Formats: sequence, structure tokens, C-alpha cells
Amino acid sequence: MFMGLSGNQYRPLSKDQIEAIHETSLRLLEKTGFGYEDGLDDVISELEAAGIKNDAVKRRLTFPREKIDAAVQKAPDQVILYSRNGKYDLDLGEHRVYLGTGGAAVRILDLESGTARPTTLKDLYQLGRLADYLDNIHFFLRPCVPNDIPPEAYDSNVAYSCLKSTGKHVMVGVNDVNGMIQAHRIASLVAGGDEKLREKPFISMTSGYCISPLKLCSEPMRIILESAKRGIPVALSSAPMSGSNAPMTMAGTLAQVHAEQLAGITICQIVVPGSKSIYGAIPGMADLSSMRYVGGAIEHGMMNAAIHQMSNHINVPNYNSCGLTDSKLPDIQAGWEKAFTTMLVAMGGSNFIHHAAGMLESLMTVSYEQYVIDNEIIGYVCKAMKGIDVDPEHLALEVIDAVGPGGNYFTQGHTLQHLRSEFCYGFGLSDRSSREKWEDAGSKDARERAREITRQVLEKDEVSYIPDPVDKKIKEEFNILI
Repeated sequence: MFMGLSGNQYRPLSKDQIEAIHETSLRLLEKTGFGYEDGLDDVISELEAAGIKNDAVKRRLTFPREKIDAAVQKAPDQVILYSRNGKYDLDLGEHRVYLGTGGAAVRILDLESGTARPTTLKDLYQLGRLADYLDNIHFFLRPCVPNDIPPEAYDSNVAYSCLKSTGKHVMVGVNDVNGMIQAHRIASLVAGGDEKLREKPFISMTSGYCISPLKLCSEPMRIILESAKRGIPVALSSAPMSGSNAPMTMAGTLAQVHAEQLAGITICQIVVPGSKSIYGAIPGMADLSSMRYVGGAIEHGMMNAAIHQMSNHINVPNYNSCGLTDSKLPDIQAGWEKAFTTMLVAMGGSNFIHHAAGMLESLMTVSYEQYVIDNEIIGYVCKAMKGIDVDPEHLALEVIDAVGPGGNYFTQGHTLQHLRSEFCYGFGLSDRSSREKWEDAGSKDARERAREITRQVLEKDEVSYIPDPVDKKIKEEFNILI
């Protein structure tokens, strides 16, 4: 298992470029400002009292830079997202990297037929079990939207299914404040009380508080603030697309989304000082010929790697995105698009990278077997991040001297000692057998091998991460449909 390795090997922005983007963002917030929807009167009043200027006629907030600087200083430079099994605690900070699931897909490739169908609550639960098993998937963020449950039961059932299926950290996305309260209540029951959950939050919250460009969305903003008040870490998600709701240029998109993040962090720290705010910019690209989101673009990886540099500039941990593809199935295109963006963003040092496993068709579709494939990709990326050990033991001077000219190392104890740690054999999926053995085994490609692994995992006895007495209590309070 590779987890929490240090990135920052890939830095697409120079120090001067980071400063230029940051300065542009400050000027945007001072001059252009931020719009807002109805329903935020109490928040606006708090901001005005703190020195944020409000033009009520234009419905525009402007942020003096000294207020931004003061608020950002209050934001923690380290956020720990806990797991319940203790193995997968995520220490966000510096350049430590964690990769996991995410999304809101409405379709899934059926494991047996391979055809796309609507996602269900059972799919969400089974994907949680699969992610729980795969070591290189470090956390679980709801990857799909169940289409088979009524809207009023959505938030409670999604939170329950995620928490029941995995002991890894769960990030939750909800529809409204009431849904956030339901998810918090379920997590509190599992934790053994509100204070225990506050002490070691094994759930966090993400919400798209910002309508790009530069406008507060009222209900998601309320979700963020209510979560923060309860001690739940919050990822301030804003996801502009270059050429659509952000400038066509990558630098312009980065300046806009950085401004959106500075505003979100400032608001959180004014309303809930010291709240666990996570810088949540996930810039993307739009294909202007079709106006569709382009998840597999190489620029997606470049910009999201740059985002870590921007968040690191203000010393706030970040939430990020990689591993997307525009392919409709687990094929070669999916492989190269996922590998490129995952490598760039992880080696950029981003802290909490969602969408890294399972996604197809630019977030519209998920695939069971793609999680197994992406677990392999993430493992290789993490191996590259780990780097090369150079010390007397690894330099092997004495071994080379003992073997001498023309010898070999097959029988050396040094070879056996380092065989597994030096060479990455894969994580159960990659085939390195001879053609003859491969043909004898059925000439299966990576997708079919991933299907077989998935079936084996899902046929195992279920591990329930919610004890029976707590499970009963939850089902007494909520209409659980799984």
C-alpha cells in the first residue's frame, strides 16, 4: 500500500507565475467582486460587520486584501481526515498525496452485460465495498447518484451506504442543509456521539458553494457553513471550465478559480473562525465545438497540478481532481488519459485527489472494473512518487564487488532481500506472463481480468462497518432502503 507520499516533483508554475496569479485574484476580489444569490442575508450581514463591502444594488461583495490575508491566516495549514479502521487516516498538509473516488455519475457499466444502465443504491454500496478492498484507493467519496430512491431519502441513504460499506474516510455530498444534518446525525450515531465525531471526524463535506464565475450559491454555502460549525472538515468546491464559465486561457482560469477559493475561505473563516477549510478548486476544460466538459484533457492535469501550488502558496490543504476520461468504457483511451492526469496531479503534490478511480465519460458513468484498473494506475503513480532510494545498502557496492565482472545476481541474498520492494509487480491486475501462458489462461485483456477480480471481491463475506445496535438505531430514525 502506497499512501501519503510526498509530491511536488512536478511544478508547472514558477514562483513569479504563482505571485502573478495570486495578485490577479486579489485584484479581482477587490474590484470585480463576488455576486450572490438570495437567501444569504444573515451571512452577508456577518461579512459586512467584518469589513467586507457589499453593494446591495448590484448584489456584489468586494473583499479588501487585508481582510483576505487575515482570514486565510486563520485557516488551518493541516487537516486530518480520519478513518474508522485507523489504517487510512489522511494527514492533509505540505505535499502529502491521497487519491480516491468521487463524482455523481448517473450511469454504470453493468458488471455482467457490460452495457450502461442507471445507477442504484446497491451499486453505491457495492462500489464502497470494492473501494474498501483496493489498497491504493485511500478514501471514499460517493461516486454515483442512486436513481432508484425518492429524493427525500437520498442524503440519508447515501451517507448510510457509504459508512456501512467502508472503514476508510468518507467525504459526503448532500442536496441541502437538512440532508447535511441527516448525514451528520448518522455519522454521530456511528461515532458514539457528536463530540467523538468532532474529535476525530471520519466524514467530511464537499459542496459547490460557487457558481463560476464569481457568484455564491446560497444552499451549498449554507451546507458548508453548517458543516463547519459542527466541526466537519469542508472542501470548498468550485469547478470552472476554460472557455465556458472561465477564460479560455489556463492562466486566466487559474486566476479566477483562485479568487473563488480565496473568497470561500475568507467567508468560512469570518463566519466560523478556525474552521477546517480545504481549498477545493478543480478547474476543467470545455470543448467549444460541443460545449461538453472534457475530463480527459491533458490541460486538466496541468491546471490541477498548478492548483496545489496556489493552495500551498496560501498554506491551505487542497482538494483536487484527476483520473477522468472522455472514453465510454475501460479501453486504451481511458488508460492513457487517466495515467497522464493522475501522474501530473499526484506528482504536483495535491492532497485530497478525488475522481481518481472508476470514472468514465467525463463524470457521467462509472464502471466496477475501472476501479480495479485505476487501483493499478494509482499504485504505479505512487511508486514513481516514492522515488529511488540511494544509500550504501541500495548502492550495493559490496555485492557488485563480490559478483565481479561477468557474474550474475540471481542467487545473491541482496537480490532476494530487495526483490519485492525495488520492482513493482503490479497490484493483482497487470499480466506479465508469456504469450503461451496468457493464451492458456483464456487470452483475457485487462478489462476482463479486472471483472474477475471485482467478482471475487464482491463474493467475499460482507464486512459491516456499522455495529448491529447502531444499525438498528439508524434504521429506527431514517428510512434506509439498501
